[in-house]
Amino acid sequence: MNSTIRTQSKWPLERVLFAMAGTMSLVSTLLVAVVSPWFLILTAFVGLNQWAYVTMRACPASLVLKRFGKSAQCDW
Repeated sequence: MNSTIRTQSKWPLERVLFAMAGTMSLVSTLLVAVVSPWFLILTAFVGLNQWAYVTMRACPASLVLKRFGKSAQCDW
């Protein structure tokens, strides 16, 4: 096992981002079914943020989480 274990957080940045994106997608799906199809815009926004993180190594959520001390597991 690696001797430099991060003790700040149990979940790395990537896992938190994945959980947030999944939660927002589920919430958006529920809102589309119950309230209005316009909430599909929220789903599109989540997808765009995921692509931003993959292509540019940062998205708005990752920048905020890094400010709160979350560290990335992947070394690009």
